[in-house]
Amino acid sequence: MLKFFFALFILLPLAELYLLIEVGSGIGGFSTIALCLLTAALGGMLVRHQGMRTFLQAKELMDRGQPPAEQMLHGIMIAISGVLLFIPGFITDLIGFLLLVPMIREWLGRRIISAQLSNQRKGGDIIIDAEVIHPDKHHLP
Repeated sequence: MLKFFFALFILLPLAELYLLIEVGSGIGGFSTIALCLLTAALGGMLVRHQGMRTFLQAKELMDRGQPPAEQMLHGIMIAISGVLLFIPGFITDLIGFLLLVPMIREWLGRRIISAQLSNQRKGGDIIIDAEVIHPDKHHLP
């Protein structure tokens, strides 16, 4: 897990910077900035549209008395997509746009759920909601 965070916070920005410099040297600095702004604007519109659609699907399920677990997971992935699309850079934009594809979100959701179930089967942490009741002094032996 530590390697993942190292890659996320150190290597990803360096890769983004390298790619921005390469694209900028090819198409120019102004065009590169305009392209970053365009992907952010387009991504924002798509995030808003898909987020609203996911919200309405969740509301419909709740109105029928069913839990909207899958829609909640999709909503989280759409929110992550929005953050990635807002960050300047082409790699984060690519990942953000991929998270907006429903089939990719479904595949990723199945992988996340499968990993969680596998972790529980291996004896991983299982959270159980409980209430602690402290006995009063009168009931102590």
